[in-house]
Amino acid sequence: MAQIEQSDKGGKKKKGAQKKMAIHVDFTPMVDMNMLLITFFMLCTTMIKSQTLSIVLPSNQKSESKSEAKASEAITMILDTEYDENGTPKFDAEANKTIHNIYWYKGVPDTVNFATNSKDATKNYLNVQSFVGNENGSRQGIRAILYDQNKEVMERYTKLKEQWKNKEITDEQFKDAAKKNAADSTLARPVVVIKPGPNTTYEGLINAIDEMNLNQISRYSIQMPNHADTVLLQHYEAANPGTTIIRPLVREKKN
Repeated sequence: MAQIEQSDKGGKKKKGAQKKMAIHVDFTPMVDMNMLLITFFMLCTTMIKSQTLSIVLPSNQKSESKSEAKASEAITMILDTEYDENGTPKFDAEANKTIHNIYWYKGVPDTVNFATNSKDATKNYLNVQSFVGNENGSRQGIRAILYDQNKEVMERYTKLKEQWKNKEITDEQFKDAAKKNAADSTLARPVVVIKPGPNTTYEGLINAIDEMNLNQISRYSIQMPNHADTVLLQHYEAANPGTTIIRPLVREKKN
């Protein structure tokens, strides 16, 4: 609180002279109030949430980790990024994105019986797609392939999403039901193996994981391409003149 103290040194005072006053302000209550306000704002303020990629994590069920996936359920995606002559990733100005190719196949390819010029056999195993978003409400690119392989899960997920939009279920109920639906072993679900090629950018890998999330695929893993994959790519190049997949590490060459 503020206090006013009169200065009185004694002695005779001249007639009409003003009295001298000293003002003293006690800031102790102000400091206490500031500390209370700081504590209040610290407890009540919502901090900025970190921007992270929300993904459907692979299932850790013991029954799935110990059993091998059926060939009919397996899909392998070999990721690759196109580069120009300067070693810079090619950019599609019209689509406003970097050009990533996905060489994919189902099951386990019989690379032993491939002939050097067996174009037909190669095409039956290896296909090429890209990361394309929805167009006019229709899925495109690798997204359409993954959706078809996980159709039963996605149909149930769509119904759950409609219930959530109509506020028939809460956010927590929707998340819990969607998680159980993605891991439901009674439904036909694919097992996706993501294999980043040596020249794939980090963006390409993130796009692949994002597709797993969009298609509610809970069974997937990230591995390095093996010898069988290299053989497939070599035969694909031979069957498609002008296509270059296996090349020196352009990123190391640039550095």
